[in-house]
Amino acid sequence: MVLNKFLTTIKSINTIDGAIDFLKSNFDFTQSVKKALTYSIESHKTQFRKSGEPYVVHPILVATITAHYSNDEHMVISALLHDVVEDTDVTISEIQKEFGTDVSCIVDGLTKIVEIREHELSASGDEKKLLSSALTFRKMLIASIKDVRIMVVKLCDRLHNMLTLSALSPAKQRKISEETLVVYAPIAHRLGISTIKNVLEDLSFSFLFPEEYLKIDQHIKEFQQKTQLNLNNFLSSTKMLLEKNGYLNSDIKIYSRVKHYYSIYLKMQRKGVSIDEVLDLYAIRILVKEPIDCYNVLGIVHINYKPLVARFKDYISVPKENGYQTVHSTIFSNSKIYEVQIRTFDMHDIAEYGVAAHWIYKNGGNTSKGPNLDWLHSLATNDENVEEFYNDAKQDLYSEDIVVYSPKGEIFTLPRGATAYDFAYSIHTDVGNKAIQANINKIKKPLLTQLRSGDIVSIMTGEEVIPRCTWQDMVKTTKAIKSIKTLCHSRLNNIDKLTSRNIMNTIFSRYKNSILDEVEESTLHNLQKIVYNLDHLKNIKKLLLDHVRKKDGLIARFKIKTLNLKRIQFDNVLVYSNFSINSVSFDHCCHPKVGDDIVALKESKDVIVHHKMCETAYRKIKEDTQMLYCDWVKDKFYKYKMVVSIPSVRGEIAKLLKHLSVDHEATILFIEYGKDQYATHQYCSIDFEIKNDNKQEVRELIEQKAKVIEFYLNIDAYK
Repeated sequence: MVLNKFLTTIKSINTIDGAIDFLKSNFDFTQSVKKALTYSIESHKTQFRKSGEPYVVHPILVATITAHYSNDEHMVISALLHDVVEDTDVTISEIQKEFGTDVSCIVDGLTKIVEIREHELSASGDEKKLLSSALTFRKMLIASIKDVRIMVVKLCDRLHNMLTLSALSPAKQRKISEETLVVYAPIAHRLGISTIKNVLEDLSFSFLFPEEYLKIDQHIKEFQQKTQLNLNNFLSSTKMLLEKNGYLNSDIKIYSRVKHYYSIYLKMQRKGVSIDEVLDLYAIRILVKEPIDCYNVLGIVHINYKPLVARFKDYISVPKENGYQTVHSTIFSNSKIYEVQIRTFDMHDIAEYGVAAHWIYKNGGNTSKGPNLDWLHSLATNDENVEEFYNDAKQDLYSEDIVVYSPKGEIFTLPRGATAYDFAYSIHTDVGNKAIQANINKIKKPLLTQLRSGDIVSIMTGEEVIPRCTWQDMVKTTKAIKSIKTLCHSRLNNIDKLTSRNIMNTIFSRYKNSILDEVEESTLHNLQKIVYNLDHLKNIKKLLLDHVRKKDGLIARFKIKTLNLKRIQFDNVLVYSNFSINSVSFDHCCHPKVGDDIVALKESKDVIVHHKMCETAYRKIKEDTQMLYCDWVKDKFYKYKMVVSIPSVRGEIAKLLKHLSVDHEATILFIEYGKDQYATHQYCSIDFEIKNDNKQEVRELIEQKAKVIEFYLNIDAYK
């Protein structure tokens, strides 16, 4: 990544005088700014950074970065003072007295964010620190809902921290970079400040994935001269073409851009391609005066070059949610592919500087052209479990968007990969809960059909609420995921309660049709737990036995003898019953897999197993059908299928097979190795068995040795 001249200068400054001079060159010094500068220098005069430089250099340079993105005086002053309350004896009241309410509000918000800054984000798998990371994130959003300028200054603060990160230990570099990548860069994206987002991503990428970063950097530099020459020729020919059609140099601006490194890396991972196959690696950007000129220029480009129609995107007529407006087109020229981006000068300011380019900040305000900040209100006011909030927010903050329409022309912005079921929930929770079918562009489609930008979608609903618990991993929006969770949690609780009653009534059915009608359920502590805990079932059975003995004495003694539960195993299923059982079979209405939650319905001397969330089973459970306690047989081998990418180096496949069979006691069932002798990596298909049904754990142990392309558990209950 090549930093622009401004950030390169920022990175090189380490003295107070140098920082002050650079701030003066980027912002007109008013009396208030001079006063804040003096105040900051005096407050931090005894403090030094890890690098040894005076600490006050940091807030001065943060103020300089802030000034570069916004000419709002209150923001610049707040940046100068952003660490004063946290690191010195100065109070917010003193800040308000000296610099006014606006500045004190921003500084107070920044202080509330950094109060827990020592709890830096650790590696993703560290559960102990997830809570503190989530709290940092949530505090940031809650502080910013009062004044979004708080978040802009905080992003400038984090940008300077990342520019100077090399002074810290490698462990801290990784922790701060991960937090930056999963929290700060997505927020910059949502605020539409692409320049900050891109730099934060690339800096984090360089610390977190140095090898991958280096490969991309080397490729860009290796072909830079040749590619830049081709790009310059294309740029020059396009400029001449526009001049011939009346667009003078004074009316337009054309320049080239290289896709930033982390974006290249993500595209390579997402599409499974090499860097040579990333089509929009290089692009030219054309800036014009008026929106209509964007389409005129697009027409000129398409008439004179051959466009790739499938790669055309119009974000001017339908802007992204963060305010981004640009027309994207990919064209052929001289046997080469280039991306062309066309926008107005105003659109360019919004794309580069986002909300920081606007004067209206308070209360999440925005101009008609600026970023939509409704997401900030919805996230910051969310009162759910903080860990879930953190995960949901990360997903919502940084997703590529598509735009679809209702039949009435209402616009809905959804993440790429969203389904018609996501759309149903974006209309209203009740619509999602009762959805039965989608109409996409007037054609009937299943609810899990993925939507594309421009689709016109309507949803058909029924009378009944339908919980589709297995769909949770197939939808994209947080609202759909949470709605499914809520619906299924409620249904699951009800099923557990009814199943527990049915199991216990079945055990005592020789004695009485419904033994639980004779006792207060409040005396049977956590009755619904018996579906998960055999010991709890036995304890409840003992309590009911005591009740029977006290009530009926000798009369019930004979029938009580038939209550002993026997453990009966059929293949990979266990049932516990005080009745004779001839067979166990799986009903084909719900397809339970090994490890799924299941229920066992008793039909005469046979047992029918269903997935716990099966609608057919639920109807029978509500009808008080006799049921038995059931579970899967433990310590069983589970079959997996996978496709992995392995370097074409002698011994690599042997290392993976040893890792599986020797280190983790897996049995290899099938293997097919790649056939391209010239490829740097080969695809390898492997089937194996292992005593672990936790797919995530097994996948992670594979990923220690190879890149996983495809992976799934292959045992079906019917096989």
